Amino acid sequence: MLKKFQIETINRIPGHEALDLVDVWFQDEARFGQQNTTTHLWAEKGTRPRAVRQQQFEYAYLFGAVCPSTGATEALIAPYIDMNIMREHLRLISLRTEDRHHAVIIVDGAAWHQEYLADEFENITIIKLPPYSPELNPIEQVWQWLRQNELANRCFNGYEDIVNECSRAWNSFISDANRVKNMCTRDWIELGS
Repeated sequence: MLKKFQIETINRIPGHEALDLVDVWFQDEARFGQQNTTTHLWAEKGTRPRAVRQQQFEYAYLFGAVCPSTGATEALIAPYIDMNIMREHLRLISLRTEDRHHAVIIVDGAAWHQEYLADEFENITIIKLPPYSPELNPIEQVWQWLRQNELANRCFNGYEDIVNECSRAWNSFISDANRVKNMCTRDWIELGS
């Protein structure tokens, strides 16, 4: 299945683009908020630390994209999800893509991940993953890392607090380009091989 997806990816790239100037990006979005993740805590033997779980329902959506070959990233935080916000995220990825390079953006099958949204950008192409295959999108691991290492066992005062903490968590993740590359690199995205 991966070889077939790799061939489909190459076939979707405009014919005039050299494969060594094509960057594969992985894009997705996740919801973070007051119904937050709780995780295990280190504690002194014989004690039982308590983790607070909020009952409120405010959330923010973090749109994230990573390019494992370069370590480049792009993110956008929004109060909801729709095609206009997806279009804005694509615009940011387009601007972040190096001159003369073409970005192939791998997305899942969400309703707002429409391939035609890339038509207004000359340097990007969208390719959808096969259905029910989140394991093919390494940004899923990024969401897990953010939840486990930066955002778990916390309370948020409201939307602005959620946005600030998501920004801080994302910036912590991208502060190490090697972490981005190591966590998100997959052998099958090497298009020239």
